[in-house]
Amino acid sequence: MNHILKVALAQISPVWLNKVETLKKVENSIIEAAKADVELIVFGEGVVPGYPFWLALTGGAEWNKTVNKELHAHYVKNSITIEKGDLNAICNLAKTHKMAVYLGVIERPGDRGGHSIYASLVYINAEGSIQSVHRKLQPTYDERLTWAPGDGNGLRVHSLKEFTVGGLNCWENWMPLPRAALYGLGENLHIAVWPGSEHNTKDITRFIARESRSYVISVSSVMTKDDFPKDTPHIENILDKSPNVLANGGSCVAGPDGEWIIEPVLSTEGLIVANLDFNRVLEERQNFDPVGHYSRPDVTKLSVNRKRQSTTEYFDS
Repeated sequence: MNHILKVALAQISPVWLNKVETLKKVENSIIEAAKADVELIVFGEGVVPGYPFWLALTGGAEWNKTVNKELHAHYVKNSITIEKGDLNAICNLAKTHKMAVYLGVIERPGDRGGHSIYASLVYINAEGSIQSVHRKLQPTYDERLTWAPGDGNGLRVHSLKEFTVGGLNCWENWMPLPRAALYGLGENLHIAVWPGSEHNTKDITRFIARESRSYVISVSSVMTKDDFPKDTPHIENILDKSPNVLANGGSCVAGPDGEWIIEPVLSTEGLIVANLDFNRVLEERQNFDPVGHYSRPDVTKLSVNRKRQSTTEYFDS
């Protein structure tokens, strides 16, 4: 049964801007998925510690505004620094349950000085080892007020049974060239992570599946006005303009023919489980393969820089 992969889409709400408590929810989801013999579990974009919803609610682009500075500082303090072991417990659970994990985090990396944050997609294999950290190439619109732009280092794929799995963050999935970079590496199971909402997932999920003749898993979070912790800094300002629903989920799965396996699931928190058959990929590649028999590398070709970027380079004698 090496051609069958059991996957879980973890459509959960974060304990917003609380790293410790949100990680506990992630751990509990992995434990629950293990009871169903899941082999790959996927979480939404930046679920740890949550999406920066305040930017659209508090005048996020206003200069030197105390509320935005203090919320940003709180966000940074609750972000993930992998080098300090923030994901060790998740890695241990992955190893214990022999389960691969795609986890969206807000990363505070030491190799960029430790003060800026990135929307990163972390892949942990079934042996509990972090295999790639993809920092979102281009934060979207108001996200640029709190997230820094990433680099190509995480444009990588991973073997999982007969599948080759890769992933992108949110609107990166609309970028043709990053998609092509993963296709060229043999990707046939594409992971698309989102902060939430069906308007993001209902069209692009099936489009990518049909374009690539791959499975596509889109995973979102859910978030309502009631999910804001009462001890959040400036909570009154946030609640004053917040809609009742900020993210309604929309997690879904499309097959290599572009048709739904699981249609977008709305306003429900929990695990969504599916079995994927690799043979369907080979069937659909018979008539179209974007980087194989239906490509023309003599006419168009993509160049990808996967060097991890840094402002400084040190040479010690």
